Amino acid sequence: MVARNGRSSIIYCMTHPLVTQLHFARSEFMRCLEGLSDEDARKRLLPMNCISWMIGHLAVQEQFYWIYFAQGKVVKPKLYELVGYGRPASTPPLADMMEAWQTITAVADDYLATLTTDQLTQHLGDGEKKSRESVGTMLLRNTYHYWFHTGEAHAVRQQLDHDELPQFVGNMKTAVYQPE
Repeated sequence: MVARNGRSSIIYCMTHPLVTQLHFARSEFMRCLEGLSDEDARKRLLPMNCISWMIGHLAVQEQFYWIYFAQGKVVKPKLYELVGYGRPASTPPLADMMEAWQTITAVADDYLATLTTDQLTQHLGDGEKKSRESVGTMLLRNTYHYWFHTGEAHAVRQQLDHDELPQFVGNMKTAVYQPE
């Protein structure tokens, strides 16, 4: 949408509704982690991974999708080896995984903020290699991945006898339904 105000033009960009849902899923994941200590974040209750691993693991997916495939760069090159899918189990420090997650999601948002409905059917790639799924499907997969690990992190925290955990999906006023 472009608004004209006399001599200059102001361009207002609307965040795509699927990106809004990803942002909400991220915020709910972070809400689940409130008050978590490094010691508890690194506890592994088999067969689940520890919570700090989950944080880094979600960051790996965002880096792969929204930074590597979409922007052609990598900001945390060693993260995949530590917490990537199929890698050996690890119990990384909470602060390190939070820093990686925050850095990666900020850079990912540079790309996500530019998405339009037309771009959601495209496939990202680096030359000859293309993503298996469209950008829209990748957005859905990324969002659902957050919900999967939010539930898993809740289960770990419950097993660790943490109290005062969120009981239901939080305030949705930033993620209300918007028709495209």
